[in-house]
Parts: sequence; C-alpha cells; structure tokens
Amino acid sequence: MFLLPAALWISATGFAQQYSVDWYKISGGGGTSTNGNYSVTGTIGQPDASGAMSGGNYSVTSGFWSLISLVQTPGAPALNISRSGNTITISWLNVSGWSLQQNNNLSLPANWSASGGVTTSNGTNSLQIISPSGNLFFRLQHP
Repeated sequence: MFLLPAALWISATGFAQQYSVDWYKISGGGGTSTNGNYSVTGTIGQPDASGAMSGGNYSVTSGFWSLISLVQTPGAPALNISRSGNTITISWLNVSGWSLQQNNNLSLPANWSASGGVTTSNGTNSLQIISPSGNLFFRLQHP
C-alpha cells in the first residue's frame, strides 16, 4: 500500500516544473488615440524590459506615454518632436502651403486650430512649448 503512493509522489515531483514571476507592473489610466485607419490604446506604467517595438514605419515605446503626440498627415512633411528639460520642440521642413494645427482632444475632430508662435530658421519650421500641461496633438494641414 505504501509503495504505490510513494511511487506516484516521486514520479510527480520528478516531472514538476518550477514557475516564477520575476517582475510585475501596476498600471492605471490610459486611453485611445485614433486618426483615420489607425488606433493606439495604452495605459501608464513602468517601462518594460526592452526598447521600442517596431515594424516598417511604425514603432511603440513602452512606459509612460507622452502628453504631446504628433499625428502624421499623409503626403505632408514629417513632423518631429524632441524634448530638452521642460521644453518640447515640434519641427518640420519649411514646405510651402503646410501649416501646423493642434488639438487637445482627438474625439473632437472640429477642435483643430492653428498653432501660434511658429518660427523658421535654416529651412526648418519649429514651435517650442515650455512646461506643457494636458494632452496636445499636432498635425500639418494643407488647404
């Protein structure tokens, strides 16, 4: 009687696997950004253990999402965003006919308005924003 349970226990422990969770995250908040055929849904949380996930012309970087986003307009010059300290700079090549617009809520398509304070230097247009608060989305518009 004793040998059968002991044999079953030994064989079960011999084939048992050890599992562990080496890290975890606590996330909260988040939302969805959409434009045309594309949509990105995310939450805030700690960065995962890797760099950007990318494929083709698209990439997603994990971690805390930016409060400022660029909406690329097909056929328009590419918008760029950079940060230095508490200053955000939006820049693009100075191509005739394109103007920068901004919106703080992509759910309101009629909310796009002209961005003021754009400067041009060496063939590049730029807008600097110091200590931005809330959500801001930017796009180039051609009338």
